Amino acid sequence: DPQGMFSTAGGDTTCKNWTSSGEGSAIVGHHDRIGLKDTRHMKSWNSSHGTRGCSQENLVSTGGAGLFYCFAAK
Repeated sequence: DPQGMFSTAGGDTTCKNWTSSGEGSAIVGHHDRIGLKDTRHMKSWNSSHGTRGCSQENLVSTGGAGLFYCFAAK
């Protein structure tokens, strides 16, 4: 959303907090801010669209390198 918050009302959106390569999907974005369509939502760096799955192969087949940023606090 415009405040930088992401709704989890639709279920897991992080492949079990980035610990699973099994079933599910994650919400991802575009580091270069070039999205699938020319809309603000699609150009988001962290919440543009869902992945095809949680495995490395599925992350890559979604259209990227299968890499992700990790922001950790202590």
